[in-house]
Amino acid sequence: MVSREHKRAALHEKLQLLRSITNSHALNKTSIIVDASKYIEELKQKVERLNEDIAAAQTSNHQNPLPVQVTVETLEKGFLINVLSEKSCPGLLVSILEAFEELGLNVLEARVSCTDSFRLQAVGGENEEQSETIDAQVVKQAVLQAIKNWSESTDQQE
Repeated sequence: MVSREHKRAALHEKLQLLRSITNSHALNKTSIIVDASKYIEELKQKVERLNEDIAAAQTSNHQNPLPVQVTVETLEKGFLINVLSEKSCPGLLVSILEAFEELGLNVLEARVSCTDSFRLQAVGGENEEQSETIDAQVVKQAVLQAIKNWSESTDQQE
C-alpha cells in the first residue's frame, strides 16, 4: 500500500511540474492552480486568435487570390522563409519585416529581389529573450497576414 507521505511527495512533485510549465512563481497549491487555470485560458485565447487568422487568410485567399507563394521550413535554430510573387510588390518587404519583428524573429540573413518580381529568402532566428517558442505554422500565418494587410493597403491607395 502507498504511504500517505509518498502520495504527498507525488502531489508536490506534480504541482512543481505544473508551476514550471505555467511559469508560475506561486508557492502555495491554490495559487499554482489559479496560475495554471489563467495559463490555460491564455492558451485558449491564442488558439482562438490563430483559428480566426487562419479563417481570415483562407477567405481572403478565395476573395482576392494573390499570386504569392510562401514557404516556411524549420531549421535547427530558426526558420527559412521564402516568399515569391511573379509581379513586383513595392512595400511588401517592409510589411513582412514588421511581421517578423512582431513575432520576435530576428533576420539573420536575407536575399531580396524586387525588380520585375518579388523574391525574399530569409533566415530568421527567435529572439533569445522571448519566453514562448514559435513554430513554422505561426511564422507562415504571420507572413500571410502581412501580405494580406499589404494587399488591402495597396488596394485602398489605388
